[in-house]
Amino acid sequence: MDELDSIFSDDWGEDHRSGLVAVVGRPNVGKSTLINAVLGQKVAIATSKPQTTRQRQLGIHTTGEAQILFVDTPGIHQPKSLLGDYMLRVAHNALRDADVVLWIVDASAPPRKADRRIGEAIEHYARRAPLVLCLNKCDLLDEPYEHDAWLALSDTSRRVTTSATEGRGIGDLLSLLTPLLPLGPRYYPAEQVSESNLRFIAAEIVREKVIESTSAEIPHAVAVEIVQFEERPDISLIEAVIYVERQSQKGIVIGKRGSMIKRIGVGARAELQQTLETNVHLETRVKVLKNWRSNEAFMRRVGYALPKRKTE
Repeated sequence: MDELDSIFSDDWGEDHRSGLVAVVGRPNVGKSTLINAVLGQKVAIATSKPQTTRQRQLGIHTTGEAQILFVDTPGIHQPKSLLGDYMLRVAHNALRDADVVLWIVDASAPPRKADRRIGEAIEHYARRAPLVLCLNKCDLLDEPYEHDAWLALSDTSRRVTTSATEGRGIGDLLSLLTPLLPLGPRYYPAEQVSESNLRFIAAEIVREKVIESTSAEIPHAVAVEIVQFEERPDISLIEAVIYVERQSQKGIVIGKRGSMIKRIGVGARAELQQTLETNVHLETRVKVLKNWRSNEAFMRRVGYALPKRKTE
């Protein structure tokens, strides 16, 4: 908790609980979607493409009895670049700091080898924090599915079945998590749902639209930098630079006669206006920066500051 900017409130009793819930699992199991469903609004971008989440993001759920701080983490995977190493270390640091570990799995299919490796890693950290197994994507099941293979990966008795896209099982999940949290005060005002600043949110929204609009290697090769963010009384002026690693990727993002970049801009502008609740003028440019995913200086500039390795 000492890493958080604590904003204490007197509106809590001696039985009030609060704490960090590390939301972990392999890529594309629905971690961000589940957090958005819990909060009832979008605080983390979520797409069908794996490894969408790159940074630690906090989703804040407050009730009269508890304040649950959901830490959305990148999917645990085998890193193939400095960016991949950064993402993996973000996930492991969240596990180390957690008061509760929430392991989300895609229960619509049997476990993969990667799930078994993740289970072994999570069990190590779960010795210090309670573990909850969340069997997500139950909406994709045509008939009752035997979860024995998933349950065999962990000896925890704390299990819940959810459908993040349909909002099913959210109440059961919160009821399971709340009593596991330590006693403590509110760390954020009750109405606050995220700690992300507006520049970060704008960059993530633009990146989400790029991911949704493209395929193949493009989603993994894209970074977004907000180089202008000016709030005026009646409009916000935003300029975003979209970085890719190769000239061919730049051509894909721009599209024939600028059709793709226009599509990305229209989608991003509409969501930014809804999020910021004001008119938005958005300009987007595309630049090539070869091998930026292994360029530590650039990664720090766009917010992927490598966390220090922690010793056990």
